[in-house]
Amino acid sequence: MKNIIVATLLLLTCLSAQAQDLNARVKVVAPKIQITNKRILQTLETAMKDFLNGRKWSADDIAPNERIDCNFVLNITSWDGSSTFSGELQVQSSRPVYNSTYTTTLLNINDRDIDFTYTDGQTIDYSDQNFQSNLSSIMAFYAYVIVGMDYDSFAKYGGTPYFLNAQTVMINAQTSSYKGWKGFDTNVNRYWLIENLNNKIYDNLREFIYNYHRNGLDIMTDNPNKARKYISSILPVLSQVDRKRLGSYFPLAFFTAKNSEFVSIFSAASQQDRLNAMNILSTADPANGTKYQTLNGR
Repeated sequence: MKNIIVATLLLLTCLSAQAQDLNARVKVVAPKIQITNKRILQTLETAMKDFLNGRKWSADDIAPNERIDCNFVLNITSWDGSSTFSGELQVQSSRPVYNSTYTTTLLNINDRDIDFTYTDGQTIDYSDQNFQSNLSSIMAFYAYVIVGMDYDSFAKYGGTPYFLNAQTVMINAQTSSYKGWKGFDTNVNRYWLIENLNNKIYDNLREFIYNYHRNGLDIMTDNPNKARKYISSILPVLSQVDRKRLGSYFPLAFFTAKNSEFVSIFSAASQQDRLNAMNILSTADPANGTKYQTLNGR
């Protein structure tokens, strides 16, 4: 009987480990709010971490060392002293580069439309079929986007099923009155992010993400010159990405995650490749033009 119990516990442990796709680090802060008892922030932080790490977000069995690294930093800017919170959420994710210790950023977003209710010790409920709470919907949305971005970097359009799941989260959340889920709220929110990721207009950017990571970064350690030349050859694709369309949030998020990395990669390139990269990147991403200009003087 004892052996059966031990075997059952081991099986449950294995199943629990297999269910985890994310290695999410969560931090809840409230630097501008006077809170005498910060226990609720600590329990909220733990609840968010357990929610993200304890669920199955992908269709594949992911080994513990393959879990997707991501960070959620929730900055509480308003609290009614009871259960109603508002704030901003910084979401970052990364993936390792083959045969190196370097990790590359895939997502770096600051969501300012964060409003939710939470009581101390509350279980965070979620369903793919309907809206349960804004907090669980926001976390599920970004969990699916994180998984989708990771899969897109390893296989061409590999993230499509997960972007569709995130779209379902968005559609279900539109039954609520919370901000961030509707197109008319602003052109930089969750609605437009997932609209862009599922819109064929941006397929060229998604394809670039795959080629850049698999055929560029992933061979950088073994053959940096070949990798850099390949990235140079596909860089013109970024000039073709539609930045004028209403709600072009995906390109903005992409360049936010990648602008410093581009500068680092091309800093070691030939003068001609540096200048070509500078011109293309400055045109495609004028918001970070000053950064790209540094390639001119090296």
